[in-house]
Amino acid sequence: MSNANELWIVVPAYNESAWIGSTIDALALQKDVSPTVLVVDNASTDDTAAEVKAAGLRHPELDVRVIREEEKGTGAACDTGFRHAIKHGATFILRTDADCVPEPTWAARMRDALDGGLDLVGGNYRARFDDGTAPFGASVSVPLVYGLVRFVGRIRPNNNRKGEGYQAPFILAPGGNMGIRGTVYLECGGFPRTKIEDVHEDKQIVNRVRKVSSRLGYRRDAIVRFSNRRAARNGIVNNLRWYLNHGGGCEVVDVR
Repeated sequence: MSNANELWIVVPAYNESAWIGSTIDALALQKDVSPTVLVVDNASTDDTAAEVKAAGLRHPELDVRVIREEEKGTGAACDTGFRHAIKHGATFILRTDADCVPEPTWAARMRDALDGGLDLVGGNYRARFDDGTAPFGASVSVPLVYGLVRFVGRIRPNNNRKGEGYQAPFILAPGGNMGIRGTVYLECGGFPRTKIEDVHEDKQIVNRVRKVSSRLGYRRDAIVRFSNRRAARNGIVNNLRWYLNHGGGCEVVDVR
C-alpha cells in the first residue's frame, strides 16, 4: 500500500470563509490516512485564506496548506492545485469542494481504490443537513437523483461517441468527490483551465482520462456530504438542466 504522505487532498475555494472551516474539520477526522490538505484560494476577496490557517491551527496533526491562484475558474484552480501536489510528491490526489463534508472513511476508501489499480475514481454523494439548504426528504431523494444522473451519464450517447478514442465508458466523477493517480493526471493533460460557467471541468477530466486509460470506476461507499446551496438558490430543475448541458436559468453557478 502506498505511503500515507503520498496522498493529497485538493480543495478549490472562492470566497469560502464561512464554509471552508467545516470542510477542514471533516478532513481532520479521516481514518487510516495522513493526507496533505491543499486549499487553492482562487482569488478570493474575503478571509478564506485566514480561515484555512485558523482551521490548520485547530488541527496541528493535519498538514494543511494554502496557495493562491489568481486566474479565476474552478478548472484553473484545480489544475494549479493538482500540479502543485504532484510536484511535491503526491502519488494519489483526491478532490473535494469547500462546502463539502467528507465522511471519516472517505479518503481511505478513495485511496484504496487508486492503490488497487484504478486511475480515476468517483465517489458517492449525500446531502448535508447542517447548513439549512437540504430540501425535505433529501435523505431519500438525493441518493435517487444522484443514482439517476450517474446512470444517464453512463448511457448518454454524446458521452460515448465513437471515434473519440475512449477506452472506457463515461462515469460520473463529481468535483466534490473524485480521485486520480498523479502520473495519469499528467499524461492526460489534467483539468482544463476553465471557469465553471463555461465548462464542466469534472466531466472534461473524465473524458481526458478515458482517452489514456480504461481503469475508471466508482467507490460507492466513499461518501461526501454536499451543500444544496446552488439548487436552493437556482431551483432544483434549473440546477439539473445546468448540470446536463449548461441550460436552465441559473444566474450564479460558481458557488463553491
